[in-house]
Amino acid sequence: MINRSDWVDEFQKNISELIARSPAADIERNVRAFMAQTFSRLDLVTREEFEIQAQLLEKALQRITALESRVSQLEGRQPPGQPAAAAPVEPAIEPAVESSPSARAPRTQPGEQ
Repeated sequence: MINRSDWVDEFQKNISELIARSPAADIERNVRAFMAQTFSRLDLVTREEFEIQAQLLEKALQRITALESRVSQLEGRQPPGQPAAAAPVEPAIEPAVESSPSARAPRTQPGEQ
């Protein structure tokens, strides 16, 4: 008589071999390859990279505010030692403009050559 644990081990082995030889394994590999290829084409960043860039941006904004205050003091706009009013600085984000030859060429009036 076959021991129960031997039977379970044999059953698991047979199922694993069956799955490995089935189209399901090929489909899984193909889907993984397709997803990896698709993600590599996208311009994605990891959460860690995003957090680092957000921290760098925050430090840069703080430094800009401090430098603006210093410039104001040096130009004599405010008394020395008095901090500048810290207004939130929002970066100007302009939509990307597609660069095409017609966009770079100077425009002429009708009749001009």
